[in-house]
Amino acid sequence: MPFIFSNEICEKLAVVGFNANMISYLTTQLHMPLTKAANTLTNFGGTASLTPLIGAFVADSFAGRFWTITVASIIYQIGMISLTLSAILPHLRPPPCKGEEVCKEADSGQVAILYMSLLLTALGSGGIRPCVVAFGADQFDENDPNQNTKTWKYFNWYYFTMGASILVAVTVLVYVQDNVGWGLGLGIPTIAMFLSIIAFIIGYPLYRNLDPAGSPFTRLVQVSVAAYKKRKLALVSDSTQLYQNEELDALISIDGELVHTKQMKFLDKAAIITEEDNVKSPNLWRINTVHRVEELKSIIRMGPIWASGILLITAYAQQGTFSLQQAKTMNRHLTKSFEIPAGSMSVFTIVTMLSTIALYDGVLIRVARKFTGLDRGITFLQRMGIGFLISIIATLVAGFVEIKRKAAASAHGLADHPKTTIPISVFWLVPQYSLHGIAEAFMSIGHLEFFYDQAPESMRSTATALFWTSISAGNYGAASTAYAQVCAPYHSWAIRTAVAAGMYALPTREQLLLKLNETNQSAENKMRRYITASIPIIEYIDKLYISRNIKLDW
Repeated sequence: MPFIFSNEICEKLAVVGFNANMISYLTTQLHMPLTKAANTLTNFGGTASLTPLIGAFVADSFAGRFWTITVASIIYQIGMISLTLSAILPHLRPPPCKGEEVCKEADSGQVAILYMSLLLTALGSGGIRPCVVAFGADQFDENDPNQNTKTWKYFNWYYFTMGASILVAVTVLVYVQDNVGWGLGLGIPTIAMFLSIIAFIIGYPLYRNLDPAGSPFTRLVQVSVAAYKKRKLALVSDSTQLYQNEELDALISIDGELVHTKQMKFLDKAAIITEEDNVKSPNLWRINTVHRVEELKSIIRMGPIWASGILLITAYAQQGTFSLQQAKTMNRHLTKSFEIPAGSMSVFTIVTMLSTIALYDGVLIRVARKFTGLDRGITFLQRMGIGFLISIIATLVAGFVEIKRKAAASAHGLADHPKTTIPISVFWLVPQYSLHGIAEAFMSIGHLEFFYDQAPESMRSTATALFWTSISAGNYGAASTAYAQVCAPYHSWAIRTAVAAGMYALPTREQLLLKLNETNQSAENKMRRYITASIPIIEYIDKLYISRNIKLDW
């Protein structure tokens, strides 16, 4: 376990240190226009959000988690070395700006090196993210009563080490990049990544490695197809009459066969034995075992819980957009000469999250255990529910602070001056940042635990990948909600599906404002003026409809 944690600490230090300040690198070192730099990072983020599904598929299908993590880490390392060299070697980046002259933008060859580096890191990240968590949890033998109760402790400390690494990255590494140099600023995470690979490989003889059991997606499709082919058959009343084959399921049921459940009975038809079926050498596109049917049921049951995580991330994502814009307009001076960077406010979230995890593991679990009798203190769903409640409170607090901020702006005549600092302390934002940190300590870890615990053992990398995709989807929650409420009721299934896919290409609120060269306040002020100017047109159209007795069905 120390080797896995060492790998995670170094890997997260590398990944976050690599990405946290990348927008500054693109604009100040490669002299990219702000819009092009934002587009580059948006495309990179979108690619990196999808690659965990590929990595999970490779790990669960044929490569196994150890080799997937190892190869993916090497790919990531190559990408980081490439980018670090471009920051060190003068001919791999444009010359520095001189005086007032127009800065020379990176040429096609230099940009190609950047894109190749980002692509390699996105591919590497896809193999690391879904597998590291599951691989660490695999080290506990569920059949050993002395070990299976320690899994929940592992998830707490996994998230703690990850948070601690992020804290160092967004403070120390960002400072080095901005004030010392990009060669050292990117070189440190590159070296950290190299050390993480070494530490991970050294521990190989000590690891508990589970053999991959073939493509999980193929099995899910086979069950669906078999159930459809037998859709006209009557359900059997005795579940023991359904097809079971321990030898066939040996690789995907090391910890035991899944027990038949009574939900989603239509899928049970995939396990009904007919005269056409050869049970000794089955055609899995016609008949499947109860264990494989229950795998599909497990994945379907996880759907609502997966979706619930999107809601938390949608609220949490506001820290990087709306809350960041709030902080930029407020008084951030600690002394006359020192001002807190707006982006550093997230430190309060990380510190609170780390403190909550330590308190939860050291105190809260012991107290809860006395009341619930559970070794883990509370269930996954209870932990997630507490996180949701705290997230709601955080959002309410953010709303009240925004009311106070706007009132202060109006009182000092600054409502139409978005670039002027409002005389109100930025520390009014600390409660909402801290509450989001507490919510993440409960919700995100509970979410991660749930996916690992409830997923079939042969699909745990895939289930962990779902956790990361819910985080990605959460960033597009606001746009999806607006579409669902306004337009979706009038669109066909095909259009709704296309729009849902298109949501993943949308920029975040912060990125959109960046491209428009606007702040949240200035954009809001302009929108109000547009609405005011549009009132005569709206009233004219309204009168036109009334005069001709035209009615709308919405």
